[in-house]
Amino acid sequence: MNSDSRERAERFVQLHQQGCFLLPNAWDVGSARILEAAGFPAVATTSAGVAFSLGRPDHDFFSEQPEGRIDRETMLGRIREIADEVTVPLSADLEDGYGEAPETVATTISMALAAGAAGGNIEDFTGDRKVPLHDPARAADRIRAARAAVDAGGEPFVLVGRTDVLLVGGTLDECIRRANAYLAAGADCAFVPGAADAQTIATLVRELDGPLNVVMGLTGGTLSLDDLRELGVRRVTVGGSIARAMYRHLLSAARELAD
Repeated sequence: MNSDSRERAERFVQLHQQGCFLLPNAWDVGSARILEAAGFPAVATTSAGVAFSLGRPDHDFFSEQPEGRIDRETMLGRIREIADEVTVPLSADLEDGYGEAPETVATTISMALAAGAAGGNIEDFTGDRKVPLHDPARAADRIRAARAAVDAGGEPFVLVGRTDVLLVGGTLDECIRRANAYLAAGADCAFVPGAADAQTIATLVRELDGPLNVVMGLTGGTLSLDDLRELGVRRVTVGGSIARAMYRHLLSAARELAD
């Protein structure tokens, strides 16, 4: 990591230490540079947006096309392209780490560091609708391996542990247990997609042992950034919402032209 990359990564770490910030999600160099030009202090990637840009399905519980997901090398290549072209910190959506084994997750983290990412998230979603989440102990081991890879790299990096419990119909209590286990295993921040109402988010802020990341533009939430700030949320992302809006507009325009 060169001095510029290290300085960006250090700034990204500092963003997570107090207050609340909005971290928008890009899917290619063009979208990332637009978000940077808009004044955001950092940018994240969206695995869904990257997949859409390549004509592939998203890798999530709701996907109707479970096959054809983006492989690790392709995703890390896109992350490197973006990191090389922006001057703000870049956080990488690393999905499930591209493998079940903790060792595979550790390798993915090392690759993300080498690609210039200042942070990244690892989720507990398995990709299997029948057994959608990794066993809690296994999931924590995966975060622990990711933490070890970060420490071995010796560079600033914000490791985010994501739990999809709420997205797959699990309970808030289970969500809290998992998120705290990931924080204890070395995550710097817990990401809980599916937390959309004030009561749920307030409970998470109160019960979690570290900073909370929630997502806007998913699951029908109506809370504003100011609302989330007041509730004590540290980081707000938008997932694939911007990419989905853009592709919906493209589809509408294409249909209009074709008629």
